[in-house]
Amino acid sequence: MWKEYVNSISKEHHFKDSATKFEINEIQKELNVVLLEELAALFNETNGVFDNWNCPLIWSTSQIIKDNLFFRTFEDYRDIYMPFDNLFFFSDAGNGDLFCYAILKNGTITKNDIYVWNHEDDSRTWVASSLKHFIEGWITGNIGI
Repeated sequence: MWKEYVNSISKEHHFKDSATKFEINEIQKELNVVLLEELAALFNETNGVFDNWNCPLIWSTSQIIKDNLFFRTFEDYRDIYMPFDNLFFFSDAGNGDLFCYAILKNGTITKNDIYVWNHEDDSRTWVASSLKHFIEGWITGNIGI
């Protein structure tokens, strides 16, 4: 479903093999978060979505873990940014801004809403109502930052 959906918008993206159950569980374990069904379903088809230059539209499971842990633990950011523990980053804009879901205190993501974190002013702005709308909007340029 996800591969077909992306290909219906653009033929300029490619896919990796599906993420393993272990890789998906590692996200949940390492980041103490329960994945939304839409993102888990995407990972059951592909471990990331990439353009022709291998830039990710949706990060791989390993990049999600690495980058989320970095932002949550990098000491220098604690003095200049609000905490990142309530954000689940899964993509970037290529300019330092990151796309994310909001996490509740109990480690759940209850809404499909997508936000962009602005690295210059630390704002967190709503950009899409779901992963489908994010993918379509970002590929077509209807979502801009």
